[in-house]
Amino acid sequence: MNNHFYVAILAGGIGSRFWPKSRTAYPKQFIDILNTGKTLIQSTYERFAAFLPEDHIFIVTSDEYVGFVKEQLPQMAAANILAEPSRKNTAPCVAYMAFKLIQKDPLASLIVAPSDHLVLDNAEFERVALEALNFAGHMKAFVTLGIKPTYPNTGYGYIQHETIPVADNIFQVKTFTEKPNTDLARTFIASGDFLWNAGIFIWRVQDVLKAFEKYQPEMYDVFAAEQEHFSTPEEQNALARIYPLCTNISIDYAIMEHANNVYVIPASFGWSDLGTWNSAYDSLEKDYLGNAVAGNNVMVIDATKCMITAPHEKLLVLQGLDDFIVVDTKDVLLICKKENEQQVKEYVAEVKRNKGDKFL
Repeated sequence: MNNHFYVAILAGGIGSRFWPKSRTAYPKQFIDILNTGKTLIQSTYERFAAFLPEDHIFIVTSDEYVGFVKEQLPQMAAANILAEPSRKNTAPCVAYMAFKLIQKDPLASLIVAPSDHLVLDNAEFERVALEALNFAGHMKAFVTLGIKPTYPNTGYGYIQHETIPVADNIFQVKTFTEKPNTDLARTFIASGDFLWNAGIFIWRVQDVLKAFEKYQPEMYDVFAAEQEHFSTPEEQNALARIYPLCTNISIDYAIMEHANNVYVIPASFGWSDLGTWNSAYDSLEKDYLGNAVAGNNVMVIDATKCMITAPHEKLLVLQGLDDFIVVDTKDVLLICKKENEQQVKEYVAEVKRNKGDKFL
């Protein structure tokens, strides 16, 4: 095993599309969404711990969630939990991690991965991840993992790649497209050269820092000006000065869409981004009427193709529903047509306008 391989698991999001189970104060990465006995962040950590040393695994999260990380991953050293003072999307996360890691290991190669995705085939994931790390190291390239699409999902981003590989099953990226409409998604799949964007990126740390310097010079400069304080007692004060000066931007827009050395590995390892209740429905076992039920005391009568979750101690009786999402918590009940799942964010915004933050 190459001892210069690391991972940064990003765990600062609030998971608003999984409301009302995911809340700002306790978001989905710290919840056992699929009733597996493990939270999403625990499963993600174990996936990487299978092939990376534990001291090479870092969590980047919001400072308000550090306690949850320590509680759910007690084996982690405090120095490997990086706390952001505010949410500024994924580009500042990556810059922070890169500036930290270059001090520790100038030869480091890094996987950046979300904490809340589902992977069913961990062995295949490990194989592809190591292939990507080795390619990124040898070619000084940026690599992303693309998932072979199975239907025209409009909630995922898409990656278009060249048709001739540069190496075995590795292709240069042509374009990134965010969440297309249904017709465009169908066109993408029919073309055969589009993949779902899994949001997993691999690169050498020195290369991604050069890319920040070239494509995001303002962000690079504010981190560089404070880097001497990293890994010292002054680190959090330095971050408090840095983050207000950072643009709120994703790593996709900040770096990947500008760089000309981006490659993708098409993969199939049982992936879902678990971004919505429909993706959870797809990942759960169904009864003979197509209902996915998470809850020990749910009774379903004449209902079909529903996604239902409720507290284990609560009795829930449902009759006559077809193709609905039903999410019951101690203080909120959501009943929503599955076809409208992309509007859950809008419902959350409406709740905030009418009821304040109490239910968020």
